[in-house]
Amino acid sequence: MRKFALIALLMLVACTRDNTAIRAVEAQGMTDVHTTGYRVFGCSEDDDFHTGFEAKDSRGRKVTGVVCSGWLKGATVRID
Repeated sequence: MRKFALIALLMLVACTRDNTAIRAVEAQGMTDVHTTGYRVFGCSEDDDFHTGFEAKDSRGRKVTGVVCSGWLKGATVRID
């Protein structure tokens, strides 16, 4: 059972792209960006990576969302 849990955890971690997510969120003018790991919901089934994030918008308010990306496509920032 422990092996299964470890494999499942590794698979979820592998479905995020932290650097891509941070760059995409910063390109939208947000600051203090932190990734929060894999997000199950919020992206299309065509997206390979679903990376959650927390950041501050231009007014200093906390924003959360998900960055959806794929192997051969760019990244889309979706705000909650």
